[in-house]
Amino acid sequence: MLVDSHCHLNYKGMAEQQPDLLERARSSGVTAMLNISTRASEWDAVTATAHREAGVWASIGIHPHEADAHADIDTARLVARAQADERVIGIGETGLDYFYDHSDRDQQRRSFISHIAASRISGLPLIVHTRDAEDDTAAILADEMGKGAFPALIHCFTASADFAAKVLDLGLYISISGIVTFKNAKDLQAVARDIPADRLMVETDAPFLAPVPHRGKQGEPAFVADTARFVAGLRDEPYEHLCETTSQNFYRLFNRARP
Repeated sequence: MLVDSHCHLNYKGMAEQQPDLLERARSSGVTAMLNISTRASEWDAVTATAHREAGVWASIGIHPHEADAHADIDTARLVARAQADERVIGIGETGLDYFYDHSDRDQQRRSFISHIAASRISGLPLIVHTRDAEDDTAAILADEMGKGAFPALIHCFTASADFAAKVLDLGLYISISGIVTFKNAKDLQAVARDIPADRLMVETDAPFLAPVPHRGKQGEPAFVADTARFVAGLRDEPYEHLCETTSQNFYRLFNRARP
């Protein structure tokens, strides 16, 4: 049993070959995938895939890159759409991206807080994207957690060990992508070794970030097995054990899903 906790099956280049991608994933032992939305125009397609395909689940959210274009998406709209569909198991992805700054930072923060409120109200886990925004992300998460607890996951973790400690202290989970397999990812590899076993997940973020030995190719859910093998090696544990642990963590956090 292995779960890809974050992929984009309806992105261009993925949607056209979904049946083949899913077949390869299942042949690689991937029994579940969380299909992530990043803009409102994707919500129908992402949820339709989840209804059509066994083991595929959906999220509802607005990526920080899209925050300016979705200023009208508030907590109420997120909650209503998420609660209306049993195949929706998470809120996001949301968060802060100061690397590209595709949206105004204030609007990113407003959108992030709206998603946090939607997670708190719905009980569905928050899926957090953060890049070059550690301080603000940690501060917002801590401040909002003080207003009322909510379950959450930092996806595609690339931040510092200090940030990892802060979010773990808040009770969050951390998901590791194929970036961990890159030669220059020594700091991330060190973090991945030390994440508590009961807070760890793996993902592809497909179609992005294909792990070694697939670098240069379009990412796909089947490749999460390569990332899981690498992380298992870092942690000096059997591959099968890491698969079981990360899958159990997925179903514990995303408890609306069923194996």
